[in-house]
Amino acid sequence: MAEHRPRKVGSRLSRVGTSAMPGVDANAADDLRFIRQTLERSSTFTAVPGWGMVAVGVSALPAAWFAAPHAFGFRWLEIWLAEAALAVSLSIVAIQSKAARNGLPWTSGPGRKVAMGIAPPVIAAALLTIPLYRAGLSMFLPGTWLLLYGVGLVSGGAYSVAVIPLMGATFMAAGAVALFVPGGANWAMAAGFGVLHTLFGIWIARRHGG
Repeated sequence: MAEHRPRKVGSRLSRVGTSAMPGVDANAADDLRFIRQTLERSSTFTAVPGWGMVAVGVSALPAAWFAAPHAFGFRWLEIWLAEAALAVSLSIVAIQSKAARNGLPWTSGPGRKVAMGIAPPVIAAALLTIPLYRAGLSMFLPGTWLLLYGVGLVSGGAYSVAVIPLMGATFMAAGAVALFVPGGANWAMAAGFGVLHTLFGIWIARRHGG
């Protein structure tokens, strides 16, 4: 009888272990999933505001309409600079709102990397505005703005959701068209800052939570 007890105990432990394994595996999978999601959130800026981007795009369309009769004079420049200030304000408010809603930091880690990727080309575009306008080459400003903004999205988007670099590439294409067809550059601005912002904003809002 004593010889059979170890087998009985062993088989019982084997049955207990086998029945416990699914629970252990499930808990381990949940833990790994949580760790993976945490790492992704810590390395990727996900507070990209889709609906805020739509608002920016919608605001650019009337700007293009009002600026068209004044292309490419000082009044035209004033309208687009005012639109740029409005777009920046809308973007900051929308990013803050989405980040707060999702409990994500937007001024540290990936957020800083995105900003450092976007800021240099945008600053370069702002600085080039002055000499190009003074030299009477303001018809090349839309292409310059679109192209460098697209460069910023491609570089900064490397630390954000995957669609942002693609969006940057389309802005670069619009900028290239505006540079080589300067007569239609004002409407390239409408297509880029208006239509592209709106379309990509809707895509981001649907796929990435607003």
